[in-house]
Amino acid sequence: MWPHLTIIETNSFRIIAGEFRGRQFHFPDAEGLRPTSGKIRETLFNWLQFDIFNKRVLDPFAGSGALSLEALSRGAKTIYSIEKNNAVFKQLQISLEQFSSEKFTLVQADAIAHLSQPSNKPFDLVFLDPPFAKEILPKILKLIADNGYINQTSKIYIESEFQINNDNLSALSGYRYNIAKQKKSGNVHYCLINLEE
Repeated sequence: MWPHLTIIETNSFRIIAGEFRGRQFHFPDAEGLRPTSGKIRETLFNWLQFDIFNKRVLDPFAGSGALSLEALSRGAKTIYSIEKNNAVFKQLQISLEQFSSEKFTLVQADAIAHLSQPSNKPFDLVFLDPPFAKEILPKILKLIADNGYINQTSKIYIESEFQINNDNLSALSGYRYNIAKQKKSGNVHYCLINLEE
């Protein structure tokens, strides 16, 4: 008789706080999929503790959904998530079913193509966690700046393989902004940018 085997769920994460605290969610294997670690999420949402409730959030590289789901758990008004990979998108659909359908919009699309279309209303907060080594961050920043996805009171969170500086943010030249917070965890740099009126 075989001994009892415990299967360890490696492709999963837990919500840190809010309505769904402790709830576990899963995601499939996919090239370039890099869920935001619990340590980074905790830091980010500490930064955002007074800036997440009742806010409109855009997550163009939704991936595992870790950022979107954490934001929903903490009281975000709505989440607009975009994911290109079919398997990842389907798992996100399952994960989001636990939330009111009025709270989220999930779109299967290429983020660059989708954000090339104008938005009818800016978002309060944008999560930018694009695939590393693809050099698409400047292009995405330009699209959200030019097509109405942000305004002078928005905040932008960025994860990247390099430290963010003013050169990386040149696409935001039409806005006043400051890098409010910046840290590094392992090989991941992450920062929060405040736009200013």
